[in-house]
Amino acid sequence: MATTHIVRQGECLSSIARSYGFSNWRTIYDHPQNAGFKQKRPNPNLIYPGDEIFIPDKDPKLESRGTDKKHKFQVKAQKTLLRIVIADEDGQPYSRHRYRLSIGEDVYEGATGEDGLIEMEIPVHAEEGELTVWGTEGPPTLECTWTLKIGHLDPIEELTGVQARLNNLGFDCGSVDGIIGPRTRTAVRAFQEKHRLAVDGIPGPQTQAKLLAVHGC
Repeated sequence: MATTHIVRQGECLSSIARSYGFSNWRTIYDHPQNAGFKQKRPNPNLIYPGDEIFIPDKDPKLESRGTDKKHKFQVKAQKTLLRIVIADEDGQPYSRHRYRLSIGEDVYEGATGEDGLIEMEIPVHAEEGELTVWGTEGPPTLECTWTLKIGHLDPIEELTGVQARLNNLGFDCGSVDGIIGPRTRTAVRAFQEKHRLAVDGIPGPQTQAKLLAVHGC
């Protein structure tokens, strides 16, 4: 039965689609009744708590098969990818650094790409993980660990989206709470100063645009 879903923090289109029995989130995102939502959230990877999404009825698919044999059907589920770039405060990538990514009971190990990229298929319902990165050779000269909030990055137009991106880039806002307090203003000013913007501590359109470009999403 068709319904309306209210987005909660930590959800993404993949997890929402899965909860309603759809193998491909685009069935929901591209539905004509979600045209307004699609216009509001042109990047399907960035949705916001409180957004309303129309969930259509599932269309049954009919297949003709004989009744005197067993038949196997495979459903192609869309992959959910986690993509992270590891870089220093000047934006230089940590190339070929060893990493360990833990999500629930699953542990993934490998090395970052030349561009510092980690790309990994993860469970669609994952909301939190832990990432540790080490030096490239010999005894670990670098050991950094981050707690990842998967699916918690809000659109740049929201203050929580600004705070999360600043934190990710090393400009410490503290808690991502949607409150523009002294700590957030200090982080915004530091970002503005580094990128030669007008330094006023206000994350206006120019600051948002630059933050979006530097962060990458």
